[in-house]
Amino acid sequence: MADQYASIIIDISHEDVDRVFQYRIPPAILPQIRVGVQVCVPFGSGNRTRTGYVVELTDKPDYDKEKIKEIIGVAEKSITADTRLIELAWWMKEQYGSTMNQALKTVLPVKKKVKARNKKIVETVAGMTECPSLVLLNSEQQSIADAFITSYDSGDRRPCLIHGVTGSGKTEVYMALIDHVLQQGKQVIVLIPEIALTYQTVSRFYSRFGSRICVMHSRLSAGEKCDQFERARNGETDIMIGARSALFTPFPNLGLIIIDEEHEGAYKSETTPRYHAREVAEKLAELSGAALVLGSATPSVEAYAKAEAGIYRLFTLTKRAKVGSEMAAVEVVDLRKEMEAGNKSIFSGRMQELIRDRLQKQEQIMLFINRRGYSSFVSCRSCGEAVKCPHCDVSLTLHNRQRLVCHYCGYQIPMPKLCPNCGSPYLAGFGIGTQKIEEMAAQMFPEAKLLRMDLDTTSKKGGHEKILSAFAKGKADILIGTQMIVKGHDFPGVTLVGVLAADVSLYAPDFAAAERTFQLLVQAAGRAGRGRKAGTALIQTYMPEHYSIQTAAAQDYAAFYRQEMGYRRLMHYPPACHMLCMQVAGEDEELMSRIMEAIAASVKKHFGETAEIIGPVPAPVYKVHDIYRKILYMKHENYDILIKIQKYVKMRWDETERCKKLTLQCDFT
Repeated sequence: MADQYASIIIDISHEDVDRVFQYRIPPAILPQIRVGVQVCVPFGSGNRTRTGYVVELTDKPDYDKEKIKEIIGVAEKSITADTRLIELAWWMKEQYGSTMNQALKTVLPVKKKVKARNKKIVETVAGMTECPSLVLLNSEQQSIADAFITSYDSGDRRPCLIHGVTGSGKTEVYMALIDHVLQQGKQVIVLIPEIALTYQTVSRFYSRFGSRICVMHSRLSAGEKCDQFERARNGETDIMIGARSALFTPFPNLGLIIIDEEHEGAYKSETTPRYHAREVAEKLAELSGAALVLGSATPSVEAYAKAEAGIYRLFTLTKRAKVGSEMAAVEVVDLRKEMEAGNKSIFSGRMQELIRDRLQKQEQIMLFINRRGYSSFVSCRSCGEAVKCPHCDVSLTLHNRQRLVCHYCGYQIPMPKLCPNCGSPYLAGFGIGTQKIEEMAAQMFPEAKLLRMDLDTTSKKGGHEKILSAFAKGKADILIGTQMIVKGHDFPGVTLVGVLAADVSLYAPDFAAAERTFQLLVQAAGRAGRGRKAGTALIQTYMPEHYSIQTAAAQDYAAFYRQEMGYRRLMHYPPACHMLCMQVAGEDEELMSRIMEAIAASVKKHFGETAEIIGPVPAPVYKVHDIYRKILYMKHENYDILIKIQKYVKMRWDETERCKKLTLQCDFT
């Protein structure tokens, strides 16, 4: 049998984690060696014994066999929190097509050469009064908690999805589950989208569990993040609350992972490895023997499909937790009819009427502009139809005001002068910003006190909290904002939520556009009537007949899911199948195009009979900072086939000298 070798990291806490050393594996301990295992090795000129972690296995030596040292043995305590994280990194490397170094740098709490500043963390929690208290659960909440605890204690670690309507008290259920797991001497990770990681959210957990909580958010320095991870590793904390990166907290005895608002796009990494926190959490829970709980009022289609298939356990909360609080009444306004009646304002007649009514009653209003896909599609103001691709059922994207392009198959047409559907000349790119809405609202409702919340007004430190706090204290009548205002905030004084343009995300060039639209509309409607006063949500749209808007107005997730999955199955989109997106980018446009065509031809030759291959086509934004980008899509029901395609392309890529001038990025869906 050929010699086997292990690549070993000696000090995983150092920022230079890509410095590995190769050692030969003695045949006697070969069965014990796997990625993640802690071993003892001779290190340095004096062959001093050090411990390290195995990060890769191979039968190919990197240099002269005679000079490669041999592993001494497996460390006494070989299974650690870091072992699991390294195993997880290996899985991510295989699953998402990154290098091992990229995966390691994602999952390991790496120390960087920066001075740690702990003051921010202290400020996050020290101002709160520690008053641990039990939260009384209603019958629905208690039923879920009891079912989870029974299965948890019996060793059932199947992931759970809690589908609860907005305001149904999912957080109270989370806390009951956390309490039980802590009593078992285990630790807990709670993921919350960065946009919802506010003082209001964290304080609820802190009032229940006190100083055993750590908070991880994007405003911490690298040194502060590393210190938080060290506290977790040393047993100084039991609960880590944070955004996506908090998933990699090195707890020694992890017992529960909770992902709140699991449908949020923020859980998908935009850098390599392009992982999804939901998928990685599922693997981490498996490696740790922990439970995974997902929660959302609008679950992702992927998560709900797993629940429907029995892979996840499904729990439902059908009513609001607060006594006297009911779901908002939802009305839909057809903006085509407003246009026919001569109203060209962004505020429909009904919207104006309801805003004046609330101002008179001294009740609060939230106005939401859905800016996803801002100015990206062309629609007709007469019939409401967007110009769509005849092959892909996605809207065409306007390029340079001259041509319309499909980003899925490459179909394109010149910008039409008349609507292809009804012949109207009122055809234009659609989009309007929050600042313009603020100006129009100030003119139309001069007596109202306005607050605006968007990237411009929240860019400074504490911007989110300052605006939300002012609105919560009643210092403004109307809060105008983008999607950040509808993410889990609870304002009892709000009795009207107005969605000014539901269509903007509906026609984004993305197969999941209808899903995102439905989620945003339901989440927006969920901000109204959370106190004792009844709430109303008003949705303005040019496409009131679209199923995502109709089901959102009815707040009927099951109906939406049935129609959306029918569409996904018909078009072979995830989760009905899996999809691999390969993007090639470079400054040399001609070279980039030639290489992309060569990749497409090679993949079709070797995998064309097993995989559906689309493209290459220009990326949604073809040129960024003088870098050109093209995309190749591959679909298959078997995820392993796509992994084989990715590995094949990467092997050919590494063998091709010209590819060194370009970059290749892979993204699995």
